[in-house]
Amino acid sequence: MTNMRTSTTKTKINSINIGGKWIAVSLLIGGAIPFVIWLVSHKFLWGFCVVGVLLLTAFLILIIIEMQQDSGRVPYYKKHLKDEIPFDPEMQYPVIKSSICTGEKVAGFKNKIDGKFTEVMVIKNESDKRLFMETYELEKVDIEY
Repeated sequence: MTNMRTSTTKTKINSINIGGKWIAVSLLIGGAIPFVIWLVSHKFLWGFCVVGVLLLTAFLILIIIEMQQDSGRVPYYKKHLKDEIPFDPEMQYPVIKSSICTGEKVAGFKNKIDGKFTEVMVIKNESDKRLFMETYELEKVDIEY
């Protein structure tokens, strides 16, 4: 029996990388378009500036609300780790791959049949290792070099 679950997560602004696009559109509407119109016709259109500022302000308010909601909690990507990368103990075993050259460690699961490694997370310290083990309810994890 597998540990697979359907992930029903809420999409957040900072998790889908639209922040830069939102800022660019706000600056375009509020700054570039009015400037070009002013260069061409020598008329300054305040309406565009107001819309640009409102868009930028709305975006910043949403980001602040998201940051407040996440404050002091487990980060969003760690919360849903188990849902997004399932572990089947009959087909896989947990392992931490450690590089001999750089010392970088990556936790994941290795397929028992074909040896394919599924990367889950980077292990920077002992607390990352504990998080990996707690998330997937593991008692022991082997290290491979």
